[in-house]
Formats: sequence, structure tokens, C-alpha cells
Amino acid sequence: MAEQVFATKGNLMNSKKALALATLGYDLLDRKRNILIREMMSLIDRAKELRGSIEDTYKEAYSSLQMANITMGVISSYCQSVPIEDSVKITSRSVMGVELPKVTAEKKPLKITYGFSQTNSQLDKAYISFAKAKEITILLAEVENSIYRLAIAIKKTQRRANALKNIIIPRHNEIVKYITNSLEEKEREEFSRLKVIKAQKLRAQTKPTLPKEK
Repeated sequence: MAEQVFATKGNLMNSKKALALATLGYDLLDRKRNILIREMMSLIDRAKELRGSIEDTYKEAYSSLQMANITMGVISSYCQSVPIEDSVKITSRSVMGVELPKVTAEKKPLKITYGFSQTNSQLDKAYISFAKAKEITILLAEVENSIYRLAIAIKKTQRRANALKNIIIPRHNEIVKYITNSLEEKEREEFSRLKVIKAQKLRAQTKPTLPKEK
């Protein structure tokens, strides 16, 4: 055994407590890992849906924007009339101690901020598509960041669980086994010693005494 442990009942009790604590810790980490994996898998499915949706939305938005540039010329002056999005807020939620982002934005009715006299439907279509892409981007940013954090947390949890399972628990099992065997051996030796002493006493008591000479 690598570390020197004295075979005493006190050390045996401490080792059993440490073993029980390590086993409980492993069970909790294993449960946490499974919950985090389930959460991440559900988010991965959600991310796949959002990626497919956002690709189509951006493709449509840029196509409409290109057509607006072709039919209207450079439209940068109209873009400047679109208000800056400043309602995005980031909070967090906890899943088994892992802080996951919660990204929200104030839902406002879509309002056209440019005039209609010198614009066409392509610009309207691009404006509406980019507004939709903004909403999906917010959701996708939340989901993908959550997946990244969950992946890191799962990796750390797995590493700690492996350390308990493969190092800590076997070591305490070995210590408990060593101390138990040593104490049992001492008890057997003590029992044998007492048995020998008892036998010697019995022989001394039953030994016949010789008569004294006159």
C-alpha cells in the first residue's frame, strides 16, 4: 500500500466514513452529469432547428437587400433611419449549479421608419426578414452559449467522477480492507495467545503435587 496507515479502529472508522462520502459524491456527480447531458441534448436539437431557420431567413434577407440595391441604388441612407436595437438583456438560469444565459429582447411591433415614396417592396421584404433574423439570432446565441457552458461543465464533472471512481474510492477500499485484515489478524493472535495462557494455567492447576519427604 502506497501510504502508511496504522491499523487502528479509529483509522478504520475514519476510512469507512471517507469511503462512504466518496461513494456518495460519485453518485451525486453521476446524477449531475446525466442531467446536464439531457439538458445539452435538448438544446442541441433546438440549435439544429434554429440554424436551419436562420440560414433560410438570412438568405432571404440578403437576397431582398441585394434586389433593393439593384432596383433603388445604394440604400444606406434608408438604413440609417432604422433605430438601434438596445432592448437586448442577458440574465441567467441555473441548471445543477451551471449558470446558463437567458437572452431576451423587448418585443415591439414592427414599425417602418422610412418613407414609401422612393422605396419598393424589396426593401420592405429585406427589413422584415432582417427583423425576423434578429429574433432568431438572439435565440440561437442563447442556445449555443448554453451548449458551450454545459459541455465544459460536463467535462469537469466527468473528470471529477472518474477521479472518485478510479482513484479515491479504490484507495479507500484498499485502506479499509488492509485495516480490517490487520485487526482481524491481531484478534486471532490475541485469541491464540489467551488460549495458550489458559491452557498453561489449567495444566498448572491439574499438575499432581509430590508428597514432601519426611
